[in-house]
Amino acid sequence: MKPAITELPITELPITDLPTAEQLPACHKAIEKLLGDVLIRDQYVFRQRLQKIKVRADKGQPFTQDAQRLLDKITASLKTVALRKNSFPHIQYPEALPVAACREQISEAIKKHQVVIIAGETGSGKTTQIPKICAELGRGVRGRIGHTQPRRLAARTVAARIADELEVPLGSAVGFHFRFNDQYDDSTRIKVMTDGILLAAIANDRYLRDYDTLIIDEAHERSLNIDFLLGYLKTLLPKRPDLKLIVTSATIDVDRFAQHFSGAPVIEIAGRSFPVEIEYLEEHAEFTAEADGGEANKASNKSLNDNASSDRIDSAADVNARVRNALAQIDQNDSVGKQGGPRDVLVFLPGEREIRDLSQFLKRDESQFEILPLYARLSQKEQQRIFTVNRQASMRRRVILATNVAETSVTVPGIGYVIDSGIARISRYSARSKLQRLPLEAISQASANQRAGRCGRLAPGVCYRLYTEDDFKARPEFTEPELLRTNLAAVVLQMKGLDIGDIAQFPFMEQPDGRQIRSGLKTLEELGALNEQGKLTAIGRDLARLPVDPRLGRMLLASIKQQNVDDVLIIVSALAVQDPREMPADKRQAADQAHRRFWHKRSDFLAWINLWHYYEEHRVELSENHLRKLCKKSYLSYPRMREWRDLHRQLLLAVKPLLKNKRPSKADSQSPSAEKIAAKPKREWLTNDNDERVDDLHQFIFSAADVEKIHCALLTGLPSNIGLKEKKGEYRGARNLKFFLFPASSQFKPAPQWVMSAEIVETRKVYARSIAAIDP
Repeated sequence: MKPAITELPITELPITDLPTAEQLPACHKAIEKLLGDVLIRDQYVFRQRLQKIKVRADKGQPFTQDAQRLLDKITASLKTVALRKNSFPHIQYPEALPVAACREQISEAIKKHQVVIIAGETGSGKTTQIPKICAELGRGVRGRIGHTQPRRLAARTVAARIADELEVPLGSAVGFHFRFNDQYDDSTRIKVMTDGILLAAIANDRYLRDYDTLIIDEAHERSLNIDFLLGYLKTLLPKRPDLKLIVTSATIDVDRFAQHFSGAPVIEIAGRSFPVEIEYLEEHAEFTAEADGGEANKASNKSLNDNASSDRIDSAADVNARVRNALAQIDQNDSVGKQGGPRDVLVFLPGEREIRDLSQFLKRDESQFEILPLYARLSQKEQQRIFTVNRQASMRRRVILATNVAETSVTVPGIGYVIDSGIARISRYSARSKLQRLPLEAISQASANQRAGRCGRLAPGVCYRLYTEDDFKARPEFTEPELLRTNLAAVVLQMKGLDIGDIAQFPFMEQPDGRQIRSGLKTLEELGALNEQGKLTAIGRDLARLPVDPRLGRMLLASIKQQNVDDVLIIVSALAVQDPREMPADKRQAADQAHRRFWHKRSDFLAWINLWHYYEEHRVELSENHLRKLCKKSYLSYPRMREWRDLHRQLLLAVKPLLKNKRPSKADSQSPSAEKIAAKPKREWLTNDNDERVDDLHQFIFSAADVEKIHCALLTGLPSNIGLKEKKGEYRGARNLKFFLFPASSQFKPAPQWVMSAEIVETRKVYARSIAAIDP
């Protein structure tokens, strides 16, 4: 018989000296101590099981099978701890990074405090080095080091960089996780993820026991996810005294973060080593001159802070010519480049569409530049081109056209110049009109300074701002947090689902306006998610389990009753991702014709079903390379089509339990099975008079009953998005809101009398998008 486990000091107890299943109750206290060495996520569960085994043994009931299972799990947990502990034999720090000089100060602060705020300028190295400092302190063993990033692109690149520096394969000791893509395992000690992934983890792990350290990076962006996480973690930390929290930010309003966490210490790290010269619009009249000899834009000096949205859009339209002229100026004056090879240019633009348009505009000339796009949905191969500089292969200057993903989340190497358009698309929600606006707006001073900081890391840099200095000084100092300019229905639903109290009492860094909160509650009441007392209904509980906006989730729940989940699932997943249909500026007519093949005469929504099955037919038949070519020929974004399909699969898995729990009523005797909801509908493609499928049309034949059932399910999530046609093509909707049909809709001509739409958005005008004709 093995010696009693209590005879060994707990620190010397090897895994092989665990007791047998029969000995377990007698060694209860020793095992209880040993559980202090297992993974944090296992500790609570193991203690509960150990207690149950002891109770069964005391009562003389059988316990050996349960004891053996527990011992096996303890052994596996201890092995994982040992594996993680030995994962980084040598941790080194690049001395060139400013954070290396602050390493001891950061280490001491983490040891002494539960929360530490670290402010670092661009290029300081905080994003890649702080996880290594935590690992060197012994963190990330019994629980992981969770490292959040606002964007998927950053999550992957940061993880790859850390893994490379630690000389471990990506996906082992260092891994990443974002929606639809992950590369990590049980041995992963540093897990880089999007903040949305950490937020989703709360639903299954309220205490976040998978982590012993959390790093919330780029906190200054103040996204909805970041603000919710910071509020939630403020309530969690007293319950998890072993959990360390490190909030990292650019040097933007860091005192606010310190105050939020009761005076947490702030460590500031120096950033770039070289000065950045700022050039404004008025200093270079040639920026505003049209390259084709036309007169300069008379409105170019107007501030983008002007409330007239048309001024903003006009200014955005002139960006292409200004960027081209700025590039010519750079090429002419870049003496450093001529001596040591060309220094690259980073151009900030509002979105993917603007990037595509400018890229095509610059390529009209036989450019000496290498034009590269950079935005979140690029493929991994395309992203890698940005971070690989091969001057021997090409001496052409690279021009990287980027969204604000390059503002703070990733560092592009070799940048000597920044061209800042000064504009961004910023989503705003009106609680009064329930209208979502997506205007082009002037970025804040803080955001402009972040952009300027992208150059000057290796040598003195220059930032060309395509707006005036007076305009810059008139801009707000900081970007308004997303929490204060969005519909809070999804946040309220999540909080209700987690049962974490009243949103008005939740410790947000900045409390949302009462009108915003009431609007979110009202939206959920309209969807049937809340009762009159503000409590979750059965519908609300189901909605809280679906990983989409509650309005889209409500459509799915309605489709279960309508028995058309297969169709509605396709539409909902399409509405939840960015539109995969591409419309290049110089090929609009060809793209429009390609997309019209999928149109339905009464509904933009049904076009999604046509497109889905067209893609699925070819996906089964073609290789990935040929499928990409088909997408390009059809003016479809392959990455977005893939994302659509990934979300469809995720929602399919989320809906299955709801189908199993549904009890059919007498009127609804046949509920659709989980196995059938993804099946291809029994419909025929549109054919010609000879009963042959028309090659240039990809349209299903929908019965009138099918169309009505689909639209009924969709309307449950869009109760306010209906309208009646009035004079001159204008529609009157709920709360007397007036809007127009979006010109690219299949319903634009002839305009129906009554319509429903997926969204009503204000840009130049108030437009309804994704439209269907309905008979109320």
